[in-house]
Amino acid sequence: MQAEEYNRRGKELVDYITQYLSTIRERRVIPDVKPGYMRDLLPDTAPAEPEDWENIFNDIERVIMPGVVHWQSPHMHAYYPSLTSWPSMLGDMLADAINCVGFTWASSPACTELEIHVMDWLCKALGLPSFFLHHHSDSRGGGILQSTVSESTLVALLAARKDKILQLRAELDHDIDDSVLNSRLVAYASDQAHSSVEKAGLISLVKIRFLPTDENLSLRGNTLKQAIQEDRRMGLVPFMLCATLGTTGVCAFDKLSELGPVCAEEGLWLHVDAAYAGSAYFCPELRSSLEGIEFAQSFVFNPSKWMMVHFDCTAFWVRDKYKLQQTFNVDPVYLRHENSQSATDFMHWQIPLSRRFRSLKLWFVMRSFGLNNLQAHIRHGIEMAKLLESQIRSDPNFEVPAERNLGLVVFCLKAGNASTQELLRRLTLSGTMYLIPAEIHTKRIIRFTVTSQYTTANDILRDWGIISKMASDLVAEIQLLDNAVQPKLEDDEVIGSEENYDPNSDTRSEETEDTTSKMDTAQVELWIDKAWNPTRRAMRSLSCNSEPLPYTCIGPLSGYDFETRPCSKDSAVVLSTPPITGAGPLLKITEMPSNLVGKQVLKKLTKFNSVPSFCNQWVQCGRHQLCCPLKVSQTAQKHLSSTCIRMNCMSSSPIANTAPSPTPLETATAPQLSQ
Repeated sequence: MQAEEYNRRGKELVDYITQYLSTIRERRVIPDVKPGYMRDLLPDTAPAEPEDWENIFNDIERVIMPGVVHWQSPHMHAYYPSLTSWPSMLGDMLADAINCVGFTWASSPACTELEIHVMDWLCKALGLPSFFLHHHSDSRGGGILQSTVSESTLVALLAARKDKILQLRAELDHDIDDSVLNSRLVAYASDQAHSSVEKAGLISLVKIRFLPTDENLSLRGNTLKQAIQEDRRMGLVPFMLCATLGTTGVCAFDKLSELGPVCAEEGLWLHVDAAYAGSAYFCPELRSSLEGIEFAQSFVFNPSKWMMVHFDCTAFWVRDKYKLQQTFNVDPVYLRHENSQSATDFMHWQIPLSRRFRSLKLWFVMRSFGLNNLQAHIRHGIEMAKLLESQIRSDPNFEVPAERNLGLVVFCLKAGNASTQELLRRLTLSGTMYLIPAEIHTKRIIRFTVTSQYTTANDILRDWGIISKMASDLVAEIQLLDNAVQPKLEDDEVIGSEENYDPNSDTRSEETEDTTSKMDTAQVELWIDKAWNPTRRAMRSLSCNSEPLPYTCIGPLSGYDFETRPCSKDSAVVLSTPPITGAGPLLKITEMPSNLVGKQVLKKLTKFNSVPSFCNQWVQCGRHQLCCPLKVSQTAQKHLSSTCIRMNCMSSSPIANTAPSPTPLETATAPQLSQ
């Protein structure tokens, strides 16, 4: 393809895109295809000779569109919005033509300069603190465009981890491997936090503890403070909280005004995830949940969700850019340039080296719409959600189990979980709209998010009409089946009474629970049937829910007194420790072969997701560093987060190669601490 043909074909494709988005209401939202559908539509090998563009263009409708979920449709209500717009698409057309790789300022000055500028624009438009600005006399921070919120959460966690490890190192007079310090760290999030928080813990080999929320599904300050105190007594070092503004399930908001002061007092890095809700802060009246943002070390939201800047585009700010740079800074000679000391090189702010020219589409959108129209867009989505909520609350078959926040409404049938699940199954099979399930504790719910900027009141009423009609039919069917089962149960009770039949038999409950499965036995089981999983553990990642080894012997450090602590379930298994010799005041932990650990202890400690490579054998195989309760004064307790137990990590230690007999190990009494 040459320039002339590109010009002609480009116009044709622009016309196709315009037609597609203008008539998207007419398309089925969810594709009616099965995994592997495309294999029969494409050849097994790539063409050896160039194909005519007409054939390629025609395959868009033949091959691609049958398998597309139409995210821009007004009837797309799953997940959160993933919007695009005309100026956003034009921005990426230009960015794709330039195709710069902006890892340093020198590699494309305009790419870096524009990003700095639009991130400051965005920071001010959302009402964020001035310490997130690049251009401000009192700021050490700034913003950067990352690919996703998931990546930004990992970046924040890695920066917080590095900062805490450096703090711990500064307080120690002995060189300790980072892996040992890392094994002590623990981060926090609410039990409503996005799965990317857990994934960040798995990647970084950091313990993540998920804390219970209140009746509004919000994480509160007292809950966090209690968890910090518990973990410090276990010898762990709390270092980070990921607070969520607009959770995935019900768009709940953690209480920043309470969490922020706790993080400041306890020395935790506060990272704020506002992936969806961040766009709402364009509107001043929607900023109440931002109270406490002045305590944040980092903040992230997705313009690619509600702001009509298409994926990928994630805005991430940090309070202290130097803490990012000390985490990701590499300085090979081929990436240096004459302005390295004075210019911003975003390669030091992120995991990958290369970067796209993302700021162009953000710049185009902010200039083409203006802040007033962006605010109007947000308010319109909320009004559409309020309209749906009013319809649901007026229907006696439904309930709204959680407060509507922004553009998300959750609802369920009063008839129970099985009925709600069956309703969602039927709506999905119809293809008329796309909804997904969620859970509030044990209650199954359906999420309905107003996503598209093209959504009108008629679209909402049309979708509600379908939902209401299907629900009415379903409730009527359940009632008919229930009435049909009743006479049979009465006959069984008569027969049972003659045979001393137990009147408390659960036959009726079993019959009624099975009614929805009888309604549509011919239909194929959907993914929805398996979507509601049991609630996740309060602590996941690297055996965070396991207890330390029983009677661990650790010597005193910095005025703190350590005591042995038996394991509740394995109290009969006691580890003896040979005397500690040499090394002066430094502590040595005896290393023993793993086959000396009691079976119950070993089973408990080897529940892990990924395995770090640690020099200390007790840490190897997913067992986090040995720890025991601390006795500390009230004054010292405040600073415990930055105190780490000194350990000897030399694999060549003669003690590590000395293995006592297993039998005495499991029968000995608790050892005395040596001073």
